[in-house]
Amino acid sequence: MRQPRHGRPARRPRVSSAGGREGAPSAPAGTCWLFGTHAVAAALNNPRRVYERLLVTEENHPALEEATRSGRGVRVAPELVQRQRLDDLLGPDAVHQGVALLARVLPPMPLDEALERPGPVLVLDQVTDPRNIGAILRSAAAFGAACLVVQDRNAPEETAVLAKAASGALETVPMVREVNLSRAIEQLQKSGCWTVGLDAGGTTLDGASFDGRRVALVLGAEGKGLRRLTRESCDEIAGLYMPGEMESLNVSVAAAVGLYELVRRGMPSAYQKAAAKKPT
Repeated sequence: MRQPRHGRPARRPRVSSAGGREGAPSAPAGTCWLFGTHAVAAALNNPRRVYERLLVTEENHPALEEATRSGRGVRVAPELVQRQRLDDLLGPDAVHQGVALLARVLPPMPLDEALERPGPVLVLDQVTDPRNIGAILRSAAAFGAACLVVQDRNAPEETAVLAKAASGALETVPMVREVNLSRAIEQLQKSGCWTVGLDAGGTTLDGASFDGRRVALVLGAEGKGLRRLTRESCDEIAGLYMPGEMESLNVSVAAAVGLYELVRRGMPSAYQKAAAKKPT
């Protein structure tokens, strides 16, 4: 994440493949293949998720056991297949862990509905890598973020790669898609959010300074950083304290550090004391 802006990147073509890459198997329109124990178990436990096929390499797969323990159950009959079948279906690079789910893409959630959830908000300005977005969703779930807001035409569709990187968080953190990011930031501000662009050239991000405020943290793409209009739309610009030799972080790491800085002020005092103890 750097400050200079080098122009708007060309619009990325939409992909309908299961893994979001060339050579990955296609899925019917409006669906995608999800794979991996955590991603599939979370999808099975999500009441908003509609799925059509479930392939497993063992009858008592951990994803099935987790769905059974949650009380949700499994709404389609699992199909027992050989591991090679999943390798052929998902591609040689897919770490599927013996389970794959053909699921319908989650219905979009409006921003005003997502803001009914507590916690800070994350906004991504043209972050296009599905692995980065998946990792950001995972951090958002870990630190209690309300939602992730992306610009629809400059963000990847829901794919197995994104879901795998999110490790289940795709099912628990709403991903809000907006046509105009500046208008979305304006809506956040009208809803009571203080919008902070995370980028160089501002003050140091200090979570304690936001007491009593709900913060929406806005992050730009690696290399280009925040676009000019996005920067100008934010209430303030702040950067992470980095005393080392590196000038920037991967956007998913920056999102995790920024979220921690925002929520650590609410850490229970008992936990603070325990965390402060030095290991013996």
